[in-house]
Amino acid sequence: MSSIRPTADAGGGAARVPRPGAASVRRSAAVLALVALAALVPLLGPPVALRGTGEAAAPGVGGIALLRTVLFAAVSVAAGEVFVARLARRVPGAPYEDVPRGWAPAAAVAGFAAALGLASVVATGNLVPRGLSDMDIGGLYQSRDGALALLEVNAFVVLGLCALSRRPGTQVWPLAALAVAEALRAHPVTEQSPLVGSGLTLVHVTCAALWTGGLLYALRTLLHWRRTAPAAGAALLGLYARVAAVLLAAITATGVCSTLRRMPPGTVLDQLTTTAYGRTLLAKVLLVAAVALLALWARRRLHRAAEPLTAYSPARAEVVVLGLVVAVSAVLTAVPVPIRW
Repeated sequence: MSSIRPTADAGGGAARVPRPGAASVRRSAAVLALVALAALVPLLGPPVALRGTGEAAAPGVGGIALLRTVLFAAVSVAAGEVFVARLARRVPGAPYEDVPRGWAPAAAVAGFAAALGLASVVATGNLVPRGLSDMDIGGLYQSRDGALALLEVNAFVVLGLCALSRRPGTQVWPLAALAVAEALRAHPVTEQSPLVGSGLTLVHVTCAALWTGGLLYALRTLLHWRRTAPAAGAALLGLYARVAAVLLAAITATGVCSTLRRMPPGTVLDQLTTTAYGRTLLAKVLLVAAVALLALWARRRLHRAAEPLTAYSPARAEVVVLGLVVAVSAVLTAVPVPIRW
């Protein structure tokens, strides 16, 4: 957690904002604690959601949810950096060439490992492999799920190369491939109107990645500019907040439509408490509502406080809750899809 120093806010009291020379050890400890918490959600979430529902869990559901959490987080980190880097160029007087070092290369490595693990599950017939002999690597090329799994593995390789190149903006292409692959994977051809579902998921995943990863990188940039260009940092956060409002609207609309496709209106309230999918969805909705409140709090501080940088504290809390949303979203992809009644 960052060290802080008091400054005057609009009410004459002491506001808490990041202090230059923050204790890196405390920050690292806080990050490790949050990562551990995020890992517990996919590992322990599926058994809790499935308890008492009578639904059968897929083999290794906790591990699969954990791998999907890493995959979603990797996409969000890389997408957010590309997104905010473009926003920074629209801020007058911003030193947009002086930005924090990107985490996209590390995210690509983590995403590659997660995608490889998920591909191994597909190669074993959606079972947990116990050895190389259990996997039919060649069979991946002969099935739709296998081809999509391989596409994600290769996309992370290209993503890492683009992140290390002189034109990091080219990351948008492998990121687009990953979003399309996830959208297609979530809606098999046996589903009713699969292309409609894939379109909704594509918009939902893209907006969620930009919202989550964008806020993380916007706050990192704000801290990086706190001495050299504090006004530009506040302006960047304000610009992000305006775009995030549109992203939230798109996420909400596509989420509602996808929910109604999975659970008909007359069964939604019942399935929210009696199915693993419904329970996980309810947890996600509550977390997103908390994120929205934190975003409103941060925006209020950004526009009304005497020191705009006081918006950092609620925005930082928003990032933490968004991390939990990513983990719960991964659980949502691993639990059984409810049966249409």
